Amino acid sequence: MSDEYWIISAPGKSTPRQTYDEVCQATGRDQLSQNYVFNIPDLKVGTLDSLVALSDDLARLDGYIEGVTKKLTQFFFHDVLEDDRNRLAENLVVGQNGVDPIRYVTEFQWDHAKYPTKQSLKNLSEIIAKAASHIESELKLRSQSYNSVKQNLESLEKKQSGSLLTRNLNDVLKKEHFVLGSEYLKTLLVCVPKTLMNDWHAKYESLCTMIVPRTTELVTQDQDYALFTVTLFQKTEDTFKHKCRENKFTVREFTFDEKALANEREKIRELETERQKLYANLVRWLKINFGEIFSASMHIKALRVFVESVLRFGLPVNFVAMVIHPTRKSTKRLRDALDQLFGYLDQSNKSKHDEQIDIPGVFSSQQEYYSYVYFKLDLDYIDMNKK
Repeated sequence: MSDEYWIISAPGKSTPRQTYDEVCQATGRDQLSQNYVFNIPDLKVGTLDSLVALSDDLARLDGYIEGVTKKLTQFFFHDVLEDDRNRLAENLVVGQNGVDPIRYVTEFQWDHAKYPTKQSLKNLSEIIAKAASHIESELKLRSQSYNSVKQNLESLEKKQSGSLLTRNLNDVLKKEHFVLGSEYLKTLLVCVPKTLMNDWHAKYESLCTMIVPRTTELVTQDQDYALFTVTLFQKTEDTFKHKCRENKFTVREFTFDEKALANEREKIRELETERQKLYANLVRWLKINFGEIFSASMHIKALRVFVESVLRFGLPVNFVAMVIHPTRKSTKRLRDALDQLFGYLDQSNKSKHDEQIDIPGVFSSQQEYYSYVYFKLDLDYIDMNKK
């Protein structure tokens, strides 16, 4: 099956299911799609002027809510779950029963408790818009807070790893590695390329005067470098550093501070504890609010289908809405089948699939026009099987 879904509506016939059955019959012969009834309740129609104005407002609101939904999903997937598709699939659920988004779309039921149908269409859209705006604002605050802690933790952890030339050395050095409290002597740390370790042992005592013999000690090594200590008189430190550079040895600046070492380790523990706490709360919040924003998105689409159907097909309200899931590579044949069913609705015979037609108040200039009401629903951002 493809990643896209279509929401369409067409005039009802003598029975509510007749139009739907005709679509199923026309698309079923060649298995062009899977079809589902898109249940839209009886809503307050209002005046023609209000419907015309609402059509454009709903189009903008639909795009805004889709953007918030994608933003939340991408943050959830990439920043929080770190591209774990299985975890994301577990948490992307909608409604009280926690169904997956595709099932929610194909079995859509209007939420009368949240969106009472006694309200006007404009009031319903405002309720949905307010909820979506609140979710977006809170997402921004929560994502900034979580990413700040995560980045600070990663920065500290990065200092604990990497090359010996740049990494933090607090976790590998001990008090015993240094001559401390001496007025004259100082212990330095030197990074030596592993290919030059023999050179170091042969040369370090003669690099300059006043180096204490046999004081070098291998502290640790990584893939490229070995870290050595060496003790010398403080007044020869500059000369020693210069000679090291000439021999491709790198002196690491470091002052042993047990308190600073303890503070840094404690800071990492605190950040990790905070990150874990934020993570648990954030996963719960994202799971709940993905369901909220996705549900809001589908209710806005239901409002759009209702408004466009009334504007297109007139009163009394009599239309059937459907969710259609095209099979792969069947889009053109599916369009042809629907055109054969509903082409009579477009008496002008001027509709072209690839044309954008601007009829203010009936459909957006960015919306493809067909003889039936049509909206494209892209769910590729929640398809965890898509690489």
